[in-house]
Amino acid sequence: MLTRLAITVSLGIAALLALAAMTSVPQGVGAARAIAAADDPARIADLALDRAFDATVATREIEEALAAGDTELARSFLDLAAERAVALPPALTQKVEAAEQDAATASSHAASFARGFVTGKPEDIASTAGMLTGDLFVFGDVRDVVREGWHGLSGEEVDKVVLGLAGTGIAVTAGVYFSAGLAAPARAGLSVIKAAKRTERIGLPLLRLIKLEKREKLIEFVGDLGRVQQRTSTRGALDTLKVAERPADMARLAGLAAAKGSKTRAIVKLLGRGAIFLTSSAFTLASWMFWALINLFGFCAACKRTAERMTLRHCERRRLKRLKAQLTLASAAAPA
Repeated sequence: MLTRLAITVSLGIAALLALAAMTSVPQGVGAARAIAAADDPARIADLALDRAFDATVATREIEEALAAGDTELARSFLDLAAERAVALPPALTQKVEAAEQDAATASSHAASFARGFVTGKPEDIASTAGMLTGDLFVFGDVRDVVREGWHGLSGEEVDKVVLGLAGTGIAVTAGVYFSAGLAAPARAGLSVIKAAKRTERIGLPLLRLIKLEKREKLIEFVGDLGRVQQRTSTRGALDTLKVAERPADMARLAGLAAAKGSKTRAIVKLLGRGAIFLTSSAFTLASWMFWALINLFGFCAACKRTAERMTLRHCERRRLKRLKAQLTLASAAAPA
């Protein structure tokens, strides 16, 4: 006979497996979604933001950006919050808009534009526009060639990377005019790399790889960087250079920028390389899926075994009742 203890044990095992499934199954489902999104940077970013972005994080990042005078980054986080339906205090939105208005009415824009045009250093939006304008009219590349040549004649160290990029830039700029603007992303990308090299915003590993790339691969890389710049901003492109560890990463960042636009800066600032690559290895994700399936199978098996034992016990009790009834009838019918 099946005892109540056996049924209780089966129910206990099923309950424990159900509690474990509440953790393992969502993780397994999340792992499956992550593996499916491995080749889509925008989807990877969305999955990571589900865990890392909320109103508290958005408020903190916007406040920090405003304190640093980076209204563009603050706007990027504001746009990201709007896209993900994250409610922010109206006063914070008004604060960002007021900061943008103050930046737009600054009286030093002309001087900053001229400084960027002459020096090629992007210190703010106006100087960035000046730098890009100078490069588009070849002045910036000629300036860099002359500057590095003068350094060589003076016995000073020559920045071969900037010199090589300037030479490539002269050829690409000619291509911009001959191709009616089709080579514009590559032109913008070269300007961003030169600016990153001067301001030390590009990692040494990536810089070494760029030096070893062939001209065709370099043009492809700066083209991807230029597309990031066009979809975000020059500062956004500079931020992506901090994340990229090899030229192929820039293609994924360009895909992210194409999907997210102005929100790319906020995503890269918050997630780093997690914006374009899975933060967990494929083995770890596969393990989550495996254990989620095992847990789900065990829970179903425990429920099945419990139902069988309860059914058998019920049938056994009914059989015993019938036997007792038959015995009672037999005893009553027996002669005294």
